[in-house]
Amino acid sequence: MTLVQALARTPVQTAVRTAVAGTAEEAGPRVWADMTVEVALCVMAGARVRHLVVCDDDDKRTDLVTRSGLTAIRDGSGYTDRIRLRDIIDGSGHVTSPPTP
Repeated sequence: MTLVQALARTPVQTAVRTAVAGTAEEAGPRVWADMTVEVALCVMAGARVRHLVVCDDDDKRTDLVTRSGLTAIRDGSGYTDRIRLRDIIDGSGHVTSPPTP
């Protein structure tokens, strides 16, 4: 008899896909806009990348967020742990300030 070990998938593992694309900017971990800034920074640290590709429900690239941009948001005075990527991306590859409550 062989022991079979089942591995449970965490939400982060199921929410991140790795892209194999033509350009370096499009390659890398792909995430969705409902991910929080803190989780996105953890994904970047774990994957050892400087950016994440943000995708829509059809897995099409909609934006790109960088570690430096997310770090600036996290270190800002308006940051809360509820801010999601969709709250700070503007569609042009830049992150904006989070909305003030």
